[in-house]
Amino acid sequence: MIQLPFRNSGQDAIIAALYGTIVAQARSPSFYLGYGVPDTVSGRLDMIVLHLVLLLARLKTEPYKLHAIGQNIFDLFCRDMDHNLREMGVGDLAVPKQMRRVGEVFYGRGAAYEQALAADDAALTSALARNIFDKPGKGAQRLAAYVREAMRELAAQDDFARGVLKFPNPDTIADPIFEHNERS
Repeated sequence: MIQLPFRNSGQDAIIAALYGTIVAQARSPSFYLGYGVPDTVSGRLDMIVLHLVLLLARLKTEPYKLHAIGQNIFDLFCRDMDHNLREMGVGDLAVPKQMRRVGEVFYGRGAAYEQALAADDAALTSALARNIFDKPGKGAQRLAAYVREAMRELAAQDDFARGVLKFPNPDTIADPIFEHNERS
């Protein structure tokens, strides 16, 4: 690989580490087996977008210099999606159209999630049900509980500039339907 003279490989490693954590978390089997997220290309994209939105929302609360990290992670996300489309056999002429769709998914869901995060649990559950599950149900309720816990954990983190990012273990989030039935 040719190294460009003004490339910051240290910053690239940090961005790659943060994005790698997002992708690894989004691929956690718990979401697909325990939460009922569809184990499809769209379902996996939705989980990457969700985790990316959560980190970007957190970075917005930081000083301006950390906002560049968010932009760089988004840029890597776009490159990764382009690469994945090509690996899945999408032709060169169709990639821009598909990338436009990925962009619409990201910005649409991002706006919906940020608005729902600022509201109550019902709004968050509704946004997740509509965008990830296509229907209401216990999976959306449990995922909403996970998202709230992820936001709490992200709020306590401050090592983003060093490439450190942690999300909660999805297995530790109780199923709200099961928990409700246990109390009854």
